[in-house]
Amino acid sequence: MRNIALRVEYDGADFVGSQWQTNGRSVQGALEAAWQQLTGERRRMTLAGRTDAGVHARGQVANVSTDTRHTLATIVRGLNGVLPEDIGILAAWEVPAEFHARYSAVRREYRYVIDNGRTPSPLLRRHAAYVPRRLDVAAMDAAVQQVIGTHDFAPLSDGPQEGSTVRICYDARCTRTDVWGQPLVLIDIAANAFLRHMVRNLVGTLIQVGEGRIDAAGFAAVLAGANRRARVLAPAHGLYLMAVRYPGDDNDNDAVSEFATSVGVIETRMQL
Repeated sequence: MRNIALRVEYDGADFVGSQWQTNGRSVQGALEAAWQQLTGERRRMTLAGRTDAGVHARGQVANVSTDTRHTLATIVRGLNGVLPEDIGILAAWEVPAEFHARYSAVRREYRYVIDNGRTPSPLLRRHAAYVPRRLDVAAMDAAVQQVIGTHDFAPLSDGPQEGSTVRICYDARCTRTDVWGQPLVLIDIAANAFLRHMVRNLVGTLIQVGEGRIDAAGFAAVLAGANRRARVLAPAHGLYLMAVRYPGDDNDNDAVSEFATSVGVIETRMQL
C-alpha cells in the first residue's frame, strides 16, 4: 500500500467548500471522483485544511492510500486530464504510511487579496474582495504585528472549536501591490493552525484599521475579546490557502517559499 500526497490548486468560487458535502460540489468530492476514474479505486482523500465556500487554494495538500502502480508523473497528468477546469494537481510525491495531510502539518500560510481601486475590477470580482476607501496599509501592518506569537485566538473564531483555541502565529504582514495598475492590498499570515473563520475575522478587523474606524488599540481590544462589535467577517472570495508545511520541508521548496516571494497568484496569472 502506497501513500501519495498531492499539492492541489483550485478556484473556490463554484465549490461549497473543500470538504465533502451533500449540498453541492466540493473539492474533496471532485478529487475522489477523479481518483476513481484514473485508478479504478474508491478512496477517501484527506485534506490539510478546510476551506469555506468561495475560498481558493494555491497550496492545498491531500493524501490518499492506494494500491495503484501508476507513476507519480502519470498520477499528475492523469488527474489533470479528468478533473474539472477549476482544480489542478501541481505535484505528487510519496510519503510514509503514517503521513496525514492535516495532522502532520506544522504550518499553514494564507493570503488575503483586497481590490483597493477607485472602481472594482470586473476581472477580480471573484478573486479579490473590493474595498473602495483607500486603505492605510502602514497602519494595518503595524496592527497585525500584534498577532505574531502564541495567543488564544478564540475572539477571532466562529462556532464550536475542536480542542484548544491557542495558536502560534509565525508571521503576519500587510503590503500593497498592483495588477495592471489596479491597486491591491495583500494580507499574509502564517500559523501552526487556524480556527474557523479566524483569518477572515482578522482581515475584516484589519480593514477597519485601514479605513480609520479603529486604531491599533482598538484592534488589540478585538484580539482580547473586549470589543467584539468591531470584529467584521471579510468575504470568502479574497482568501487563498497558499502553502502547507511539514516536518523536514526544504525552505527553498516552491510550496513554502512562494508565501515569501510571490506577489500573488492573481498577479502572476494576469501578467502571463
